[in-house]
Amino acid sequence: MTSTRLALTIRPSEPRDLAAVDALLARSYPTLLKADYPPSIMVTAVPLLSRAQPALITSGTYYVAETEQEEIVGAGGWTAKRRIRAAADIRHLVTDHRRVRQGIGRKLMTHVLAEAEVARIRRVDCWATRTAVPLYQSLGFVTLGPIEVPLSGGIRFPAVQMQFTL
Repeated sequence: MTSTRLALTIRPSEPRDLAAVDALLARSYPTLLKADYPPSIMVTAVPLLSRAQPALITSGTYYVAETEQEEIVGAGGWTAKRRIRAAADIRHLVTDHRRVRQGIGRKLMTHVLAEAEVARIRRVDCWATRTAVPLYQSLGFVTLGPIEVPLSGGIRFPAVQMQFTL
């Protein structure tokens, strides 16, 4: 894995990005998470997490990182909380597993946080994968502790609850 920085464009995702984001999640989550999760989680939970969500793609607060060749190499965004004013959740962050350590996740999250701040969000919550904790910590997120995210079929995914104040 190289440390070369890519020229990237961060833009709001569009309906036409659904297939590309879905493919990115499907190929990258299993590879990226493998070192931090047991095989049982990789077989049961990761396939459920590795699907793009059409409503999120068209939300206006989900973004893609695109190379000069228009290849989507990262995605992620935020959603305002319904019951807590000026708070949001980080949603479905992913970086192409073949391009880690190239600044994609950092550039994407910097953009996501800036956009959330423009929308007057003051607190951002995150249910981070164990793999993503170092990235979030480097951006200033505080670790609140381990959690289990409930998924369909009674499956639970171990994650880390984190928080950032804007």
